[in-house]
Amino acid sequence: MAPFVCPWWLGYFLISPLRRYAHDPGRIVGPHIGPGMTVVDFGCGMGHFSLPMATMVGPKGRVVCVDIQPKMLAGLARRAAKAGLTERLDLRVASPDGPGLAGLAGQVDFVLAFYVAHELPDSALLFTELASTLATHRCLLLAEPILHVRKGSFSDTVAAAERAGFMVVDRPTIRRSRAVLLTRSEI
Repeated sequence: MAPFVCPWWLGYFLISPLRRYAHDPGRIVGPHIGPGMTVVDFGCGMGHFSLPMATMVGPKGRVVCVDIQPKMLAGLARRAAKAGLTERLDLRVASPDGPGLAGLAGQVDFVLAFYVAHELPDSALLFTELASTLATHRCLLLAEPILHVRKGSFSDTVAAAERAGFMVVDRPTIRRSRAVLLTRSEI
């Protein structure tokens, strides 16, 4: 299947307060994030997860927010300023040449890749880069939409992550999603 990138204007729908009922950031990422951590929200859009993550990491932590669409990041920047969380965010534009994670080797405590891997032409490149950014024994939560990404395609995505040095440690239940929690072991 060819990659489908969510149009930037749908970002407003994705930050609807109603979405919290299906994808509550506290329930989904809260158990993996603590004060002072450096975390990545890859494919952050307008920040449904990014802003709650910024609250979770506290004033000494940081959230690296990566998206391929500058308009999504601009929307996130406006929302962060309104919430007083700008200082905790590091906004980065990904490109076809790389996922925008330069300078983070071994520094990241947690990565969220929520509903984004299917938008990439080569998820193997992403997982290789993510493996290099994560500190040893830290986690990547990968989730894909169940109605858009078939089981076999999701299995292929997980296999690409495993080839990059990840191993599955859990298969959390996330509404309307296929999800795995992966860890990077000592390689």
